Amino acid sequence: MRLYSGLVTLSALTVAGSLLAGCSAFSDDSGTDGEVTVAAAFYPLAYVAERVTDGTGARVALLTQPGTEPHDLELTIKETAQLADADVVVYESGFQPAVDDAVEQNARGATLDATEVVDPVPFAEHADEHAEHADEEGHADEDEHDHGEFDPHFWQDPIRVADLADALADELADADQDHADAYRANAKALREDLTALDGEYAAGLADCERDTIVVSHDAFGYLEKYGLHVASIVGLSPDAEPTGAVLGELKELIKTEGITTVFSEPLKPALGESFANDLGLTNGVLDPVEGLTDATADQDYLSLMQANLATLRSANGCR
Repeated sequence: MRLYSGLVTLSALTVAGSLLAGCSAFSDDSGTDGEVTVAAAFYPLAYVAERVTDGTGARVALLTQPGTEPHDLELTIKETAQLADADVVVYESGFQPAVDDAVEQNARGATLDATEVVDPVPFAEHADEHAEHADEEGHADEDEHDHGEFDPHFWQDPIRVADLADALADELADADQDHADAYRANAKALREDLTALDGEYAAGLADCERDTIVVSHDAFGYLEKYGLHVASIVGLSPDAEPTGAVLGELKELIKTEGITTVFSEPLKPALGESFANDLGLTNGVLDPVEGLTDATADQDYLSLMQANLATLRSANGCR
């Protein structure tokens, strides 16, 4: 029998997974009863999986539980079992090292790496978009990370999310031919919703008094496709500490651009709140949509993105 990390066999992992209960809107089962299962590494991927599998009887296991910072994920025995037993694992290489390792060591079904289908944007392109607004080299120096040269936050672009849905539908169709048409029809319906959302962003941010936002960590670069310029207090890691040089640059940017709001995040509010308070600015909340919290448990990707759009329009004086 194949051995898994920590010298735990697959059968032991499955038993442990069935005994450990978890709080999630997604399935907690390991999928050992013959039903098709999808293991999704974190929330946006799980949302796509739920939409694509709707009505087919397939189960979706969310590996990053609500309220958990995705960057910090360490898989439990139960979550490793869900990944090992899944017919399809959808993840994003480079974003969650623990998931990357588990996919390499334990995944037995098909694997879908989002980076291979969503055409991620290099960080250099983000920097080129607003080089006149901020010195991005300061961010790179203060934020050690393992995400490589690409920005992993592709789900801020609804069209890239639609591309992932199409790819997942194809993977599931191969694994479960009886529901192939349903998977592809669901992906088509999701693309229609996401195309509409993309249009809402393009129209909603087209005519604004300001076009620059200051955010706590560098999770919103894909919004630059709508004409925004994004400046962050820290880089990719929300746990990083800002440098004095970066804070000084941001203060000058805020003064020059007439920025009135600094955005914090639901899971890590302190950084944005502190900076806003120090400057006497409004502290807004912009959700990176990396995961749900207790406060957003009744929402989904679409509603959170729409709420973000309303927040951006208000902060930037959009008409």
